[in-house]
Amino acid sequence: MIMVKASGTFALYSLLCRHAKFSLLPNQQAADEELSTYYRNGQTARNVVSSPLKRFLEKHKKMRTCLLLIVLFGACMVIGDGVLTPAISVLSSISGLQVRARNLNDGAVVIIACVVLVGLFALQHRGTQKVAFLFAPVVIIWLLCIGVLGLYNIIHWNPAVYQALSPVYIYKFFRRTGKDGWISLGGILLCITGTEAMFADLGHFTDASIRVAFVGFIYPCLVLQYMGQAAFISKNFSYLPISFYESIPNPVFWPLFVVATLAAIVASQAVISATFSIVKQCHALGCFPRVKIVHTSRWIYGQIYIPEINWILMVLCLAVTIGFRDTTLIGNAYGIACITVMFVTTWLMALVIIFVWQKSVIYALLFLICFGSLEAFYLSSSVMKVAQGGWVPLVLSFVFMFVMYVWHYGTRRKYLFDLQNKVSMKWILTLGPSLGIVRVPGIGLIYSELVTGVPAIFSHFVTNLPAFHQVLVFVCVKSVPVPFVPPEERYLIGRIGPRTYRMYRCIVRYGYKDVPKDEDNFENQLVMSIAEFIQMEAEDSGSASYDSSLDGRMAVIRTSEASCSRLVMREANENSNDYSTTIRSSKSETLQSLQSLYEQESPGLTRRRQVRFELPQQVQCDTQVRDELLALIEAKNTGVAYVMGHSYIKARKTSSFLKKFVIDVAYSFLRKNCRGPAVALNIPHISLIEVGMIYYV
Repeated sequence: MIMVKASGTFALYSLLCRHAKFSLLPNQQAADEELSTYYRNGQTARNVVSSPLKRFLEKHKKMRTCLLLIVLFGACMVIGDGVLTPAISVLSSISGLQVRARNLNDGAVVIIACVVLVGLFALQHRGTQKVAFLFAPVVIIWLLCIGVLGLYNIIHWNPAVYQALSPVYIYKFFRRTGKDGWISLGGILLCITGTEAMFADLGHFTDASIRVAFVGFIYPCLVLQYMGQAAFISKNFSYLPISFYESIPNPVFWPLFVVATLAAIVASQAVISATFSIVKQCHALGCFPRVKIVHTSRWIYGQIYIPEINWILMVLCLAVTIGFRDTTLIGNAYGIACITVMFVTTWLMALVIIFVWQKSVIYALLFLICFGSLEAFYLSSSVMKVAQGGWVPLVLSFVFMFVMYVWHYGTRRKYLFDLQNKVSMKWILTLGPSLGIVRVPGIGLIYSELVTGVPAIFSHFVTNLPAFHQVLVFVCVKSVPVPFVPPEERYLIGRIGPRTYRMYRCIVRYGYKDVPKDEDNFENQLVMSIAEFIQMEAEDSGSASYDSSLDGRMAVIRTSEASCSRLVMREANENSNDYSTTIRSSKSETLQSLQSLYEQESPGLTRRRQVRFELPQQVQCDTQVRDELLALIEAKNTGVAYVMGHSYIKARKTSSFLKKFVIDVAYSFLRKNCRGPAVALNIPHISLIEVGMIYYV
């Protein structure tokens, strides 16, 4: 359930950002809309109709900010579910021991539940792939058990309970109970969320399989169980707090208790993994501080583990379990979190109907009236239980939402500062091909968040150091509002300035569900992509180059191994052939020995492929193209340096008190306590050059 809610919230928001300019970060490009996964069913930007409501929302920044806050609130409620679900699942299953062990008090049950929770979170770093094959059998056995148990209770205690399926009893119930019946809807939410959980856990399959499994198996088992509980309670009202375990016949109690405990662990594991996923997606969209993301499986896509989030969840779960010690209070909190996410998703779906499906506003209103009113009815009932434990998800959500929005706000202000202080291309052209400094052999990768222009860090570097690399590549790693970006469409390559400047731009695009692989050799792919661009540029423009475009034109470079690049990439230990033009490394023996020593001490670097590039002599190409390719090969064989800005962001003196607090205190605290950008991008420490800059935003 949590996985679908989390992905659903961000999937709907990304759909809206694709079809309208709702994103607050102005790094969108026209080339992003050419991605094969950007529009559905072959739709293009030309087919998107601009409505008055769309123009109104795009024009008013406050409305777009409100939309982002709503999405973040829904995502934070999902994280709140990640705290509450393990607590209520494990505590409720362990409480079944009191049915057979009468002398076991509530304190002992809480201690046992805490031990199970600590063990569950302590094993998260090992990943779920080793035990995932047990999940489906456990859930199937659990459903069969509760279905058979429900049928037994119906037959044994009250066969006439089947009459409760009639909708007439809904009217009779509210007529008799009135306000008390309306308040009781908050407890019924647990039945709804349980049903949704069984339905949503099948979300990795096709629509037809979901419908068949839910209608033919899951729903009947759940209905039989709830009817069985009603039949048992109608004859044993004194056992209401522990009615489920009391309704189990003695011969099958312990086997069913074991299955219930395993099912609770499976549900908790699914929610914890889903919380890791939602945090990763928030980070991809620039709404969460940088955290360590560990890939726990080499074969199963998307299996991740985030240590910081894992221990935060464990501490919060233990606090909720020890603080409440009652599944009823935790259930109140859980119900509010679930219905809030449903309500947010419904409103986002209404916007999708208007802007993505391009239907009339009337259809969206009908959808809201049909589903939104029903959810609002349940939500209003849940609000009555805020004082009875329901405040927990609200507090957690506001804390996480504050962290997310502060990080997004600081990131956006930093990007706008870079955008407003870009280096003038006219200034670069006046420096000449040497840029007014000594050009040393090698490739310099200058990381920036800008997708156009030259960042201010470049001029800061040039004015403080007397030399720069022979080949300069401005690298931007950005996230686009699509789930996945095909690998062959990931790289956008362009040129900055004339050919003789040897300056290029590379934009690496990822979707919010993409998982960058650590073992990918980015340097080799980058060199092959630039070489492919140089040849493509010469073929498309003939004798004329792209020099007429000062900031360069961008082109999608296919990075598959079947690329038609004329460069030859060989393993470093292979002997070079006589017919190839090979450029030897210009590093001194001292630098080479230092690098080999560092690689021996850093096992992570030894996994990188050591390759060299060659340009076969029989390749027929233009003289300028050949010279540029040879210069690129020489620079790569010399070495690659990574240049990043170590920024210090401060609010201007004329800023308001609130902005100074957000930037100078909150955002500064998050930046100091999260992972650095070099670590997050897996940049080798030995090749890193950091340039300090102060941003006054």
